[in-house]
Amino acid sequence: MKKSWKLVSTLCILTLMAAALAACSGSNTPSATNEPQSATDAPKKTEAPSKEIPTLVWWLIGGQVPNNFDKAVDAMNAYTAEKIGVKIDIKVASWGEWDTKINTIVNTGEPFDIMFTNSGKYSKQTAMGAFADITDLVQSETPDLYKLIPEKVWDGTKIGGKYYSVPTYKDSSLTQYWVYDDKYVQKYNIDINSIKTLQDLDGPLRSMKSGEGKSFYPLPMTQGEGLNGFFNTYDDLTLGFAPIGVRTDDESRTVVSVLEQPDIMANLKLLHQWYQDGIINPDAPTKTENDKGRAFFAAQAFPGAEVSWQINDAVEKYSMVQHFGPIYTTSTIQGSLNAISANSKYKKEALKYLELVNTDPKLRNMLAFGELGVDYNNVNGEKVIERISDTWPLAAYSQGTFFNLAVTKGAPEDQWDQVKKLNDAAISSTVLGFALDISNIQTELANSQAVWDKYKYELITGASDPEKMIPKITAELMSAGMDTIMKAAQEQINAYFK
Repeated sequence: MKKSWKLVSTLCILTLMAAALAACSGSNTPSATNEPQSATDAPKKTEAPSKEIPTLVWWLIGGQVPNNFDKAVDAMNAYTAEKIGVKIDIKVASWGEWDTKINTIVNTGEPFDIMFTNSGKYSKQTAMGAFADITDLVQSETPDLYKLIPEKVWDGTKIGGKYYSVPTYKDSSLTQYWVYDDKYVQKYNIDINSIKTLQDLDGPLRSMKSGEGKSFYPLPMTQGEGLNGFFNTYDDLTLGFAPIGVRTDDESRTVVSVLEQPDIMANLKLLHQWYQDGIINPDAPTKTENDKGRAFFAAQAFPGAEVSWQINDAVEKYSMVQHFGPIYTTSTIQGSLNAISANSKYKKEALKYLELVNTDPKLRNMLAFGELGVDYNNVNGEKVIERISDTWPLAAYSQGTFFNLAVTKGAPEDQWDQVKKLNDAAISSTVLGFALDISNIQTELANSQAVWDKYKYELITGASDPEKMIPKITAELMSAGMDTIMKAAQEQINAYFK
């Protein structure tokens, strides 16, 4: 007992000395409880020790981390520590490395608490046991989060009837746009509203190439993206594996080898011709990051999205034209998800943090826009902001709902109402609600994915001749087990929709 009181006395003396040193140096370094201690905070015989605030590791996707990143996250942590007693350690996987990085984390069991994922990875990672079943927890611990997200969107995340992620309630239906740097639209007198198909783009892209010279590429691409939305007309059944799908308007719900379909082959041939003619950059199959100031690109987007792109790319004006959608598929709902690690010690805390992200406009804006006064300023409370930098790296779509997010100055003030209208107007894929159970075909899927990974970058950027490569790729895919996957998918679809 004497030893215990001696220890307490010693701690009190050390606390006083630390407080005095901090006062002399002007330090504001927080203690483990995020509150400065004083002599009156010394432990008493009847007091429980202060609870340490947990710090959750959250993996997100984004660009290069700026110098003020830690300071911006510190501001978020000061806010959330007070609100819900939780802090966050944000890890950023770059656009180019995200696929590899996230796979490595899951495969090696590297610790994390929250991870951004999507339809290309979600079912596979869940089958591997990476994510926690939050079906009951999200309803009991975070009822406001559960009520915020429509039932259709929650249902789109189900695997085996269970929730393993929190969906991002945003443009949850898919709408595809062509995006043009307006200076080229004006210079080459392009009628952007008449361009609906890839074939329609041929003339305008060739006009830009001819006028701007040999080193100018009107359709710049990177290996991971190719032409965004290229396979949109086929529902990938949440596999994230383009070679298998069901055409979204096919009432028979027939599973097909997508690469062999006439419409896909015709578009791949056009991409290859553009690559040969210098319309697509020659390093597209190996390039991992987009350059700023693209003359033209394709994007899944929503009204007003061009304002942020203009800031990020230092382009005076982007003109954006809708050419596909809106449409709901299970994959579009699963386009942005945040899952909690099955091994996290802080599952409840992680859900409470995601609830705050989705319900608190102040935190939502900090995550989406960065450091207040450095990356953005409030114009109208938390409802309208003005961005004053282009360096904040995090992708806003990967974090939480759009419907408590500020509108960026210059975008329509009813921007998010317009997004809700797109969701309401969306048609549905004929296989909406279906997600393929891959538990019995994981080997075939892994082998088929390895084949696709070997060829896809050159194919989807136009570098390969599809007439020569598609038969070769298809033969290898079938040998790897794609026929088994297709058979299982068809059987499951027939059973699901009987």
